[in-house]
Amino acid sequence: MLHVLYEDNHCLAVDKPAGLATQAPAGLPSLEAQARAYLKEKYHKAGNVYLGIPHRLDRPVSGVVLFARSSKAAARLAEQFQSRQVRKVYWALVEGEVTPTEGVWEDWLLKIKDEARSLCVTADTLRARQAVLAYRCLRRVDGGTLLEIEPRTGRMHQIRVQAASRGWPVRGDVLYGSALAFGPSAPEALPRDRVIALQARSLTFLHPIRFEPITAVAPLPESWPESTGWL
Repeated sequence: MLHVLYEDNHCLAVDKPAGLATQAPAGLPSLEAQARAYLKEKYHKAGNVYLGIPHRLDRPVSGVVLFARSSKAAARLAEQFQSRQVRKVYWALVEGEVTPTEGVWEDWLLKIKDEARSLCVTADTLRARQAVLAYRCLRRVDGGTLLEIEPRTGRMHQIRVQAASRGWPVRGDVLYGSALAFGPSAPEALPRDRVIALQARSLTFLHPIRFEPITAVAPLPESWPESTGWL
């Protein structure tokens, strides 16, 4: 069932469960398909439902995803994401004790050709792109650290790669070296099908028509306290 966080005639913000793709080919499960079905049923739409997608979340990540319900809203929201006007706040449970308790991580990332994976590289590496995020430790948790993170750039798997490169992989993220399971994923599941302890906690954007700030906040999934024992 679709969990709506904010809705009006121009925007729809929903809570994406971990393990579900934001978009997928027709016939396959996706958050986009669920949102379209929701709008079609709620508003008795006879034809196709317009839905703009100005950003996405990785499949194993949970949290806030924002859709646009008109082409004008889609263009204005896309511009906000591209110009980094949108404030994104993530929560991540990482392995190990992060020090110092707050700071900024700056790296250069390279997307691996033909793979859904990125690497930390040197600044002079061809096609490398700078990745910057700010973080603060919220609490120590069962051999790990709960972080609040604000990305200042939007690179592929940025949080996951930057944390793992420092020896603090996101729990459950076997793609980047996590040694600990997380959530309800089956042990034999492929890495892309496993959930990880990373959530898009909140998203603050300017309403595309009224230009007032709107913040959508996602609740922590039930699997978080079950897996960590800190709630």
